[in-house]
Amino acid sequence: MTDPQVEPQVDRMPGATASRGLLQAVAALRHRDFALFWTGALLSNIGTWMQNITVPYVLYHQTGSASWVGFAAFMQFLPSVLLGPLAGSLADRFQRRFVLLVSQAFAAVVAFVMWGAFVTGRATPGVIVALVTLNGVTFGLGIASWQALVTELVPREALLNAITLNSAQFNGARAFGPALGGIVVARWGPSWAFLVNGISYVTVLAALMVIRSETRQHARPQGRVWSQFREGVDYIRARPGIALAMKLVAAVGFLGSPVFQLAPVLARDVFHVGASAYGLLTGALGGGAVVGAALLGALGMGLRRSRLVAVSLVGYGLALAGLAAAPSFGVGVAFMALAGMGYLAAVASLQTTVQVLVAESLRGRVLAVYLMTFTAAYPLGALVQGWLADHIGARATIGSAATILVVLGVSLLIRPRASREMDDHRSDAALPADAVAVP
Repeated sequence: MTDPQVEPQVDRMPGATASRGLLQAVAALRHRDFALFWTGALLSNIGTWMQNITVPYVLYHQTGSASWVGFAAFMQFLPSVLLGPLAGSLADRFQRRFVLLVSQAFAAVVAFVMWGAFVTGRATPGVIVALVTLNGVTFGLGIASWQALVTELVPREALLNAITLNSAQFNGARAFGPALGGIVVARWGPSWAFLVNGISYVTVLAALMVIRSETRQHARPQGRVWSQFREGVDYIRARPGIALAMKLVAAVGFLGSPVFQLAPVLARDVFHVGASAYGLLTGALGGGAVVGAALLGALGMGLRRSRLVAVSLVGYGLALAGLAAAPSFGVGVAFMALAGMGYLAAVASLQTTVQVLVAESLRGRVLAVYLMTFTAAYPLGALVQGWLADHIGARATIGSAATILVVLGVSLLIRPRASREMDDHRSDAALPADAVAVP
């Protein structure tokens, strides 16, 4: 913890100031294992986002209810919250690459079952939600290992860039996948989107099989899963910078992320467009995030994380406000892209704060808490905002959430001392595992 009377030294990573520029934005791709992992994940996530936009589209057209769409999102992410303690323990106890191989293989099976349900005409709303929930189980068990594996593929000085690029590939897939998914659904039907998703898992499984990541040496956690999880929670409570990052990502998840689930409502009831245009609208969010990732990679490593997070929250909120008030589809797409830029900058900076400050021996469990926080906030926000959209409309719902995000970001800007622990340069991650004591 920093002395309240001393201005904290900013953790800009070694050489960050001198190495700004567009080349620095892709520096982590120079590392073979990360480049393989990044490429496989990009192709796989394109298929995932094709499925992600198809599910709410089909549900909304089957039921005409935004509440059903919000319920599906809730059930998709609920397993990540419930399984978080186990996921964190798996990430700290076992080889993270192996955990991912198993979880991604099961996710591929679920995608093919979803395809089979549509081909055979059994894809009722109940069946869709059940399969989405099962997919959430595989996601929940592997996500902590996914995020923690990045630290094994690059040196520490490239961590911010690797996390930013990891977010960029996810959001690049979010840009291209929905656009492709909209075309596929419009021309060939939903079943083809699920088939492509199942096939796409081959790429990430192949990448995981050929990378040569070296597991960092640290003491494996002892005791039962719940006691291991409590150890991670106690560690977070003792470190204000990490604790604040958890609170802020919860706000982003609850207030900002559900806009993706409301996209089919905006497309049909607000902008009055079809499936292809719906794919463009959702793709704009990912496209904006890709641009945001390039800017963050080129410029962000020389900025205070706390300031970057605050500005990102304000920008994200203003973009969502613009989306809520957009008079036409084209303007809505533009504001959706701006929202993607703000979202990427906020989430990548918050995760970097956690990754930089956490000790290696607790990385999996702390990331599990971080991801549980986000994945609990997201479906709860989707559930609440889906219900609100049915009662007060999508515009008013998104506009209200946007206002709160702007207020939160401004409060951080005018009270910088409240968030400066996020900039603390004295990272437990730089210490040997046996030198870090958990209170």
